[in-house]
Amino acid sequence: TAAAGGRPRCPPGALLALVAVVVAAGWGERVRAELKEEQSIDLIGKNEVYGDTRHEVNVYVKVFTNSPFLVCMDLALSQERIIDPNYLWIGPDGRDLQGQRYVNLTETGKLMVMGFRVSMSGAYLCTLSHKVIETSTQEETEIVEAYKFMVYAYREADHAYQVSVRFTTTRCRLKTNGLFVEKLNKILNSTISHLTCHITDSSYKCYSIRTPKNGLQYELFVNFLVNPLGPGWEEVCHRIPYDCEDVTNRRVRQAAERIGKFFHQLRDVLKNEFHAVPTIQYVENSFSMTPIDSCRPGFGKNHHTHQNCASCCVVCGPGTYSPNNEVMCRTCPSPGARIYGAKSCY
Repeated sequence: TAAAGGRPRCPPGALLALVAVVVAAGWGERVRAELKEEQSIDLIGKNEVYGDTRHEVNVYVKVFTNSPFLVCMDLALSQERIIDPNYLWIGPDGRDLQGQRYVNLTETGKLMVMGFRVSMSGAYLCTLSHKVIETSTQEETEIVEAYKFMVYAYREADHAYQVSVRFTTTRCRLKTNGLFVEKLNKILNSTISHLTCHITDSSYKCYSIRTPKNGLQYELFVNFLVNPLGPGWEEVCHRIPYDCEDVTNRRVRQAAERIGKFFHQLRDVLKNEFHAVPTIQYVENSFSMTPIDSCRPGFGKNHHTHQNCASCCVVCGPGTYSPNNEVMCRTCPSPGARIYGAKSCY
């Protein structure tokens, strides 16, 4: 995690250096950062999930964590007295789960899968047999009920932020325009480097625009990505035994917030330090920041199939795969990829 104290700050000198490159640069009175709060999804509620004889129950478990307890009965039955209950749990590989080292199976038929991995995804079947005794005749009847849980590994999506901003300039064919964007990138990188984030995919285009009030003017459209995987991010993740999306996502959100503050600081510096009309001016309210999600290979989002985990990157099911950091799992030509979490069809 980022240290609370001693964070490098973008010094006023760096802000002034950016201004010096372009003679002077103007930024609008108000900067609007459109940052969506990261939403934590309460998938389980309590740490127990009850079965349902009418349909299978979907359960989502974050990789390398323990699953909730899967309860081998429905909620209504759990409120009743059960005579001589017997539980049989079968895992996705068809094996009896009794005695397996990676499960916690209680005497009341509750199953927890520990240190959940991609390969543990699939159907968990439980059969509950118990007796019903007729009060008047003491006649015993054995009841058998089956419950199916579809358990999926998931990861948090990796977050990045797409930044767009516009500036007016005196002409499109000016070396100063490119120098301005280059210097802007360097200063922003220095501002967020301690968070192991960096600026990527930086680009700009210049357009001539006719306006009703000001006639013909020229604007720079600047775009870049605030990327969480800057130099040193692997070392940060090595200190976390299993997965690091939580840390990288927290850091890139902090980086995005610092960039928003940077623009406010730059506006104030220009307002207080410079009085000449600048050659490049910020277009008021043009600054925007949009979160962009991606999933690790073998995972993807599916709002239709996984409605209860719509923002999660859920493991690709059999017959699908994801070879890179796309958001969706691709469908294999039959009969490829018979496993969960496939990164290719073969």
